[in-house]
Amino acid sequence: MVNEKPRHLVLGPLLRHVDETSAVIWVEAGHRGDVSVHIGERSWHTATFCAHGHHYALVDVDHLEPGSAQEYSVRVDDHEVWPPADGEGAAMPTSRIRTLDQRPLRFVFGSCRTSVPHDAETNQSHGVDALRAFALRMMQTSDGSESPDGGDQTWPDLVLFLGDQVYADVTSDAMRDFLAARRSLDEPPGEELKDYEEYAHLYALAWSDPANRWLLATLPSAMIFDDHDIRDDWNTSYDWRRMIEATSWWHGRIVAGLASYWVYQHLGNLSRAEREQDRLWQQLLELRESGVDDITELLDQFAERADAYPDSYRWSYARDLPGARLIVLDSRAARILQPDDRQMMDPVEADWLAGNVCGDVDHLFIATSLPFLLPMGLHEAEAWSEAIAQGAWGRRVAQLGEKLRRSVDLEHWGAFQQSFRDVAAMVTEVAEGARGASPATVTFLSGDVHHSYLAEVERGQGADGTRILQAVCSPIRNPLPRMVRIGQAATAKRGFVAATSFLARRAGVPEPPFEWSITEGPWFSNMLATVQLRGRQLAMRWEAADLRDGGDRAPVLHTVHEFVVPAPESQAARS
Repeated sequence: MVNEKPRHLVLGPLLRHVDETSAVIWVEAGHRGDVSVHIGERSWHTATFCAHGHHYALVDVDHLEPGSAQEYSVRVDDHEVWPPADGEGAAMPTSRIRTLDQRPLRFVFGSCRTSVPHDAETNQSHGVDALRAFALRMMQTSDGSESPDGGDQTWPDLVLFLGDQVYADVTSDAMRDFLAARRSLDEPPGEELKDYEEYAHLYALAWSDPANRWLLATLPSAMIFDDHDIRDDWNTSYDWRRMIEATSWWHGRIVAGLASYWVYQHLGNLSRAEREQDRLWQQLLELRESGVDDITELLDQFAERADAYPDSYRWSYARDLPGARLIVLDSRAARILQPDDRQMMDPVEADWLAGNVCGDVDHLFIATSLPFLLPMGLHEAEAWSEAIAQGAWGRRVAQLGEKLRRSVDLEHWGAFQQSFRDVAAMVTEVAEGARGASPATVTFLSGDVHHSYLAEVERGQGADGTRILQAVCSPIRNPLPRMVRIGQAATAKRGFVAATSFLARRAGVPEPPFEWSITEGPWFSNMLATVQLRGRQLAMRWEAADLRDGGDRAPVLHTVHEFVVPAPESQAARS
């Protein structure tokens, strides 16, 4: 853990929402006070707010020049806490705020990262940390700020984390030591997280490695949760909810999980204008004006309500970026789980999504932690499991279907058929020009499944048609066991597809609205993926983490696969 002035700075800074002229910097301070960001002679200040005894600040840095790259520092009261004054972090480059402009957009994405040491033993069991490898490479390369056309750009504009940054249910040795010092691990929930204080420590473990901490302070980030942020199989089914809510500890877990997610991850996803529309944030500001900075009670009430009434709050968000629209979709908290009305999204969420899935951009990205397009055989298996669990083959088989669904995680988009078909219809309309001028690509970005691949919808059109893609990058650091890898790879094989398709049709599941196939992959290494846009051209690269000459603490990345969607002349002319 970075050890600079720990009395003043606990965690961060994290560089979060950045656009052409502004940036948001998140900090957890060690005490109540004033947090300020400094660029040259200019500074921006805000007071901390408190939740469960922890002190946080979001500093809005505004009136910046588009396309600028400027070094910054952070102070808590009069103490400079960033950049680090000593330790490993002191030798790293000074963090910068790099605003957007019309240069070609480049971003990185991935999911599923366990926070464990970087020694030989842990690298053997968990693989090499792809995020750390990427951070070390960034330190050695130019930020590209001197290249107006982006030709020499090496730093991305954004990193998108698609879930499972923290594991509340599968804890590391360091986290278990912390839990054991607070309470007995023989009592529920044992080695899993129980309350907000434990979540705060979990985030500290996830974000304190010096290299990754530098990356989070230097590269803007966007985030969304997945199941392990709360618990494996979170909101799988109605029966799962009934089972988990009967425990003595679940209520505390879900309240702490959602409350901490709002503070640590969600707030930084939003611009200042978007926060002004957030009721809890407005309540925080109203309290501050009255001289109160502690939002603990309000925060817990909010989290409790968000769990009980998912349509009371929207975790999804959308951003317009140079040449692209990015929609980041909650595919966990907004589910409807009634057996006769299963939906991945409640009606409020679905209406919001319908209003944001549109053309008139070069590229449309829909980021959802769960892959929208699984290998076809697995998709059909999930559709079949949903049908029989809802009684297509009778009550006894329905009970078996529910057990199967929970035991092997059959709870992706394919297991919510109505929602799958609704979203498929939306993106087809976009591709056909019914929601504005057709983009060059519509791409789903996902993680969760602990292997990476590229899939494409078979649209039967020429080169000028919109390409509908599914790009998956997972894990950042949490590889599958060998036997599970073999099983995953088999789900795209013809025999498996034929068998599960037969079962799905026999259970009354209609044919999928379109066909798709895995065109590249799967790959099972710890990875990060990069997306590069140049007008209506899209390029992707998957890179795996490895160890070469530098030993266990000096990982590198090597390219596993590159893929390019060219911009035909007829498309380029519309840009």
